[in-house]
Amino acid sequence: MKLSGKHLVLGVCGSVSAYKSAFLVRELRRLGAQVHVLMTPDAARFVGAATFQALSGQPVLSETRYSKRGDGMTHIDCTRQADLLLIAPASANTLAKLAHGIADNALTAAVLASQAPLALAPAMNHAMWSHPATQANLEKLRAYGARIWGPDHGEQACGAFGEGRLLEPSVIVQHVLDCFSDQPLAGKRIVVTAGATQEPIDEVRYLSNRSSGKMGFAMAQAAWQAGADTILIAAPTTLSAGAGVHRIDVDSAEDMRRCVLECLAEEPADWFIGCAAVADYRPAIVQSGKIKRTAATINFRLVRTRDVIAEVARSGQVKMTVGFAAETGQIVENARAKLSGKKLDVVIANQVGNEAEYGFDGDDNQVAICWRHGCESLGPMSKARLAGHLINKLYELYQEKINHEKTTAHSGQSA
Repeated sequence: MKLSGKHLVLGVCGSVSAYKSAFLVRELRRLGAQVHVLMTPDAARFVGAATFQALSGQPVLSETRYSKRGDGMTHIDCTRQADLLLIAPASANTLAKLAHGIADNALTAAVLASQAPLALAPAMNHAMWSHPATQANLEKLRAYGARIWGPDHGEQACGAFGEGRLLEPSVIVQHVLDCFSDQPLAGKRIVVTAGATQEPIDEVRYLSNRSSGKMGFAMAQAAWQAGADTILIAAPTTLSAGAGVHRIDVDSAEDMRRCVLECLAEEPADWFIGCAAVADYRPAIVQSGKIKRTAATINFRLVRTRDVIAEVARSGQVKMTVGFAAETGQIVENARAKLSGKKLDVVIANQVGNEAEYGFDGDDNQVAICWRHGCESLGPMSKARLAGHLINKLYELYQEKINHEKTTAHSGQSA
């Protein structure tokens, strides 16, 4: 059976479409999945817990006060072995709670406690769906790594007609099947860097840049969603790495370099994605204590930092090295110069600065992805969506490189 051995947690929210979740449980069970159901308190007003227990063959968790069972809380127990956490229907209220980390019932607490991939199938009135607050919450959830399935367009229970209907169970089941079949990076190890490094001037000040780290964090999430064992080496930021990504925090350019090299020395990686804005220069001397505001001017000497991504490309410990380039002009020309100068496989460049429409700290981006034999533009779109497209393109380029190397090796042996 297609889902044999898979453990799925199905969250059900308060919605008239909750009855469809019963059909969903039955179909997932028919395909061999083990299904645990979590209900919000309002969900039970539409479909009783006994129905889901009978269909799933498992106890249903719906209480807001969690009783202990065995070695921990039940809402944590049921998600510990989950391969996928699916909420269908996902109400506007629950989407808002998840977007802001509110855990006031068994389902929302389980999502925060789970390391499993999260998929959301929204269902609500069309006006609620199109409201800017709901759309902002969805963007936040996408940035956290959640998959959004639907909603459908059509007649709604309230009599209105528009976007907001829960997808049909058969469509959701197909999404679940695709979720487990579409993992091209399964078995691959990918190291990603993100954020802006901080170079100390004294004990309270540092030099840095305007990078938010959002693009790098989105790339790490997209790589993990594609099945990769993903290590994210992050400069200081308040962003969340999301479920499944192994995060290591660093501060300065030298800290990042050391961490990257140690990580690759432990185990070579299939890909290295250098998305971090690593400082090119640092103060030659870090002043002890705090520099007092006395002199009218202050001078200090800067020295170049070591080039992390160029060192990785030379190391031979990575099969494909990808660099990011933030440029204030001639992005393709500068990307190609970086591609050849640092011996990289791919450079992804975007426009920044005063004239740029996208870039630092925003949720959207537009890039040019350049490799030895071509260049392609992607965007504008949200950084979360863009990361997914970039991972797919990188996989395509990676396959081409591997096939080329195999062909070259075979030709050499034949000769």
